[in-house]
Amino acid sequence: MKIVIDTNVVISGIFFNGFPRRIIEAVVDDKLEAFTSEDIILEYQEIVSEMIDRKQGKLDHNILDFFISKLHFVDKKSNVKISRDQDDNKFINCALDSKSLFVVSGDNDLLVIKKYEDIEIITAAEFCKKFLQ
Repeated sequence: MKIVIDTNVVISGIFFNGFPRRIIEAVVDDKLEAFTSEDIILEYQEIVSEMIDRKQGKLDHNILDFFISKLHFVDKKSNVKISRDQDDNKFINCALDSKSLFVVSGDNDLLVIKKYEDIEIITAAEFCKKFLQ
């Protein structure tokens, strides 16, 4: 199953537990195909750096490397502008370009859209309850 994972789910999965962690583990264990683009990776890395700085360097700066190595990269082709937060459009565009069925997010600016074309936008909890029993 092809998915795109919003930054807030990645950060929650890396630094905390719960449903986001289950999704990260499923990607790392090759049970899910997660897609990304260059601009999404840059956002992941930026937010992780901010988190590490808040923890005063007590975390490894390479914490994302293995997870990122499991992602499938797509070149940006789509340019949909549907989210009220324009910065979130990259997740929908990546889903379109990779033909993913889901964007997994905790961001209300994306969740309010619910569905775009064949892409369902759902929370980590909803995704896990449906697909990661």
